[in-house]
Amino acid sequence: MTESTGFRQLLINLGYDPVDGFGDGRKIAVLAALALLLFITACIAVVMGAYNITITDVYRTILVHLTFGDITALPKLHNTIIWDIRVPRIILAISVGGALAIAGAVFQGVFRNPLVEPYILGVSSGAAFGAALGIVFPAIFFSIQFFAFVFGALAVTLAYILARVRGETPTITLILAGVIIGSIFAALVSLLKYTANDTALREIVFWLMGGFYYATWNDVLLLTPAVIVSFVVLWALGWKLNILSMGDEEARTLGVNPEKYKFVVIAFATAITAFAVSLVGIIAWVGLMMPHASRMILGPDNRFVIPASLMMGGCYLILCDTLARTLTTAEIPVGILTSILGAPYLCYLLRNKGRAVFG
Repeated sequence: MTESTGFRQLLINLGYDPVDGFGDGRKIAVLAALALLLFITACIAVVMGAYNITITDVYRTILVHLTFGDITALPKLHNTIIWDIRVPRIILAISVGGALAIAGAVFQGVFRNPLVEPYILGVSSGAAFGAALGIVFPAIFFSIQFFAFVFGALAVTLAYILARVRGETPTITLILAGVIIGSIFAALVSLLKYTANDTALREIVFWLMGGFYYATWNDVLLLTPAVIVSFVVLWALGWKLNILSMGDEEARTLGVNPEKYKFVVIAFATAITAFAVSLVGIIAWVGLMMPHASRMILGPDNRFVIPASLMMGGCYLILCDTLARTLTTAEIPVGILTSILGAPYLCYLLRNKGRAVFG
């Protein structure tokens, strides 16, 4: 590789191509297409459900709410099903899918591995333990969602502290610390399942499978602003994440403090992951598949990968949730469907592991 070629590759890794520049028209067109796809997917999902309501009535109900019209003129049943159940459920699916996909993109960039997912540092096991405590001991741990979030964040914090050595946090050490902490919390969850009564045990198992069956507007108002803020911050730091993806030594050479920015991006990614898991349970594969698919389409530039991951994650979870509530009369936990659809994708990744996705 010549010196000029090596310099051009360095600029590409930082998000700038001397030929195409920053404003790659194709990538912008792909993002616009993904935004349109997300909107269309949501519009289709809102008219689908076990209760048969005409498309006209569905959109009339939504339009009345959006224009602050006379809600009392709407049929009460239609208003409840559409505005109080389906719409918040779809928005929550977009927020959760976006949160997990963004977090996956960040972790894959920091750890420089396309097979990393948001639960790598133990957040899912920690959140599961917090939720299990709330289910088994409701008098002491009064809120399942609150303590799932607290213990999910605690698990990642412990992993980060455990991995920190002489002021640095090596990537491999951090992954190993996450595996250790995750295993400890998983064992504690098993202990609670062993000691729980039948009702509590069923509730724990049901929570672990994940789902949007209890989605409300309160959940939307809690999670969506957090996802938007985190998205804006992580998107703004996309070019820093490009540098982190090159390795700590290269980052220092370019004048970037890798420890500082690793802490910031991991903190935001962990926060939205813990928040999402605390509300809907553990939903696998979204944070693994969507960022990787985004990189395959748009390349390694995280300034494009992060928004693409958000929209693809939203589309994917809307699709899975719609199938979960329409395939059978009894709703299927959405975590089951994401795993069933995700397994073939992992097989594809394993068969094509030689493909370069990080520049």
